[in-house]
Amino acid sequence: MDTQFAQLIVNGIAVGSIIALAAVGLTLTSGILRLSNFAHGDFLTLGAYLTWLINTIGVNIWLSMILAAAGTVAAMLLSEKLLWSRMRSIRATSTTLIIISIGLALFIRNGIIFIWGGKNQNYNLPVTTALDIFGLKVPQNQLLVLGLAVLAILALHYLLQNTKIGKAMRAVADDLDLARVSGINVDRVIFWTWLIAGTLTSLGGSMYGLITAVRPNMGWFLILPLFASVILGGIGNPYGAIAAAFIIGIVQETSTPWLGSQYKQGVALLIMILVLLIRPKGLFKGTI
Repeated sequence: MDTQFAQLIVNGIAVGSIIALAAVGLTLTSGILRLSNFAHGDFLTLGAYLTWLINTIGVNIWLSMILAAAGTVAAMLLSEKLLWSRMRSIRATSTTLIIISIGLALFIRNGIIFIWGGKNQNYNLPVTTALDIFGLKVPQNQLLVLGLAVLAILALHYLLQNTKIGKAMRAVADDLDLARVSGINVDRVIFWTWLIAGTLTSLGGSMYGLITAVRPNMGWFLILPLFASVILGGIGNPYGAIAAAFIIGIVQETSTPWLGSQYKQGVALLIMILVLLIRPKGLFKGTI
């Protein structure tokens, strides 16, 4: 039982690292743009499908991930141009934004099914053996996923703390109108928010495809854990979202011996409800 539990924790860390990448993108758009984007999970799916599409024509998997991230960022910037910038200009209510984002999620998911069909797809990769670490069987892909997630998180930390645009993003998250009056180029901050969110979300989708099959609803099944991570970590706090994502990933996986794998979503929802009841601002301070 101990070995099985340890194995579940390892699986939870791998899933948590994927949730962390996508949750950072979601918390940035929530904190900076005040947008609860329910299409976020489907942008993650788009990243996975673009990676699969580029990989199947013979492109190296790592280059496929980079090109897929560029494609996902382009799709997010298009949604910003056609939808979100217009909604902000008319000061649309948060309810309106949520309904539009759900519509966008359905549009992306059904577009993926229309173009590539509903069946599971797999990357064109050689079969790798699992590594034996302290008696645990750890697939090489899970180690790669964790390593890539750590690299991406370190790059984000550097960008937020040590660059002009990072400081501008923190200022806009605190007070958009004050930032605009202070001479900060808010449009540039919005562009960088989508660039970071799209890149990390696409990478999360690509990595999720490494440890599971690529399928049209993969991102939709992650949307609850994503929002739970954002709320648990404090809305707009990327570091909080990362910590919360690992907590949720591990709790979800370790709950399966008692509840079964079909209730993983329920665990994320339960965590989210408890946090909202006990500590509505999350475990960490909100905004960047």
